[in-house]
Amino acid sequence: MKILMIGDIVGRPGRVIVEREVMPLRDAWGIDLVIANCENAAGGSGITPTIADDLFRAGCDVLTSGNHVWRKREAYELLKLDPRVVRPANYPTGAPGSGSTVVETLSGHKVGVLNLMGRVFMEPLDCPFRTAERELERLRLVTSVIIVDMHAEATSEKIALGWFLDGKVSCVFGTHTHIQTADERILPKGTAFITDVGMTGPYDSVIGRNVDQILERFLTSLPMRAEVAEGNVQLRGLLIEVDPKTGRATAVERVARTLHESIPDTPDR
Repeated sequence: MKILMIGDIVGRPGRVIVEREVMPLRDAWGIDLVIANCENAAGGSGITPTIADDLFRAGCDVLTSGNHVWRKREAYELLKLDPRVVRPANYPTGAPGSGSTVVETLSGHKVGVLNLMGRVFMEPLDCPFRTAERELERLRLVTSVIIVDMHAEATSEKIALGWFLDGKVSCVFGTHTHIQTADERILPKGTAFITDVGMTGPYDSVIGRNVDQILERFLTSLPMRAEVAEGNVQLRGLLIEVDPKTGRATAVERVARTLHESIPDTPDR
């Protein structure tokens, strides 16, 4: 079984490259499932039902998220109604939506997807390690193939979770910091891991935002809006192969695709 995980989709540039590249990649590589982080898909921060529908039509099967998922009020209802869109499982009881889901591929294999968020330099949520243990007890009753999106700031926390879940899940992939790391590997007990899958969006930017505006913010320390950049649009992700019987990863490879054009962002939908 082949599973593609796509890093944080940023604004319309990120959505456009997903629309152009994901289905051809699925066909060319025989990909069974596509998981994408969507928390920056709407104007660079948040997700809306319309944009979620666009990403599903483009070939994504599950949308994970993170701390920015709450930026658009429409997301609250989306999380309640569509189990294919998940938020970090370690938010307190009462937060809209679910932190995990189970989907079925066209070949009939069930895959569990778990979304967690780190606590280092981020919100003081429930422990992601203990939350993972609780969620996995339930997911393992349904499937041995489980993918975890660890949305976190600190590389140490992401790596620690990878080791903590080695042999318990098929893959732990990091999101949030928008820079693809070069440490993809299969851990000793069979869990694929990468600290961060990177960003899907404009790379002539500061992690997806307009360079001049971000520089002005650093130079003056004044608050100001930073718009989504336009140029050098790339899709970054991780492709793994998994034995559906054991849930162990058998291959792992970084993915990078580029559109050689500028794509302006548009108002949120």
